[in-house]
Amino acid sequence: MRTDKRKKATSTRIGMTAAVVWLLSSVVACIPQYSFNGASIDYNKTKTIQIADFPIRSSYVWGPLGPLFNNQLKDIYANHTKLIQVKRNGDLKIEGEITQYSQRNKAVSSEGHSAQVELTMTVNVRFTNNVKHDEDFERQFSASKTYDSTQSLNAVQEELVTQMVKDITDQIFNATVANW
Repeated sequence: MRTDKRKKATSTRIGMTAAVVWLLSSVVACIPQYSFNGASIDYNKTKTIQIADFPIRSSYVWGPLGPLFNNQLKDIYANHTKLIQVKRNGDLKIEGEITQYSQRNKAVSSEGHSAQVELTMTVNVRFTNNVKHDEDFERQFSASKTYDSTQSLNAVQEELVTQMVKDITDQIFNATVANW
């Protein structure tokens, strides 16, 4: 008799656990516009994104900067949303230009020489949401990295630019589809 009660109790617990799991998965399925990567997109209304290549309008240019930035910007939307990238007439449209890429002395040593140099990148972005125009904006996004002046820019440039590009593309992603 005890064995029957244990089996019944175990069966009841398994049944309740299955019901809870089913209920939670049903609730999660009813919220299609949110995902765990921070994007809040209603995929029933917004299906496509148009991302233009950003030209460099800065007086100082590092050759790989443009392709590195443009590829990273497109990749972040491809990897973190279900939006289809199109050449024209996107539900969302991102365009702009790299307006600044510069370096300046940031810190001076006790001997009066530059001790640290700051590398800065600024991007101007025009965002158009053709589904909800009240979310349209034009805004600048910037990132800076500092390096020791005993190093040459050529030695650290690729690593620092890669970090700044990631920072700026994350900022753009959050401002356009994460609604943070």
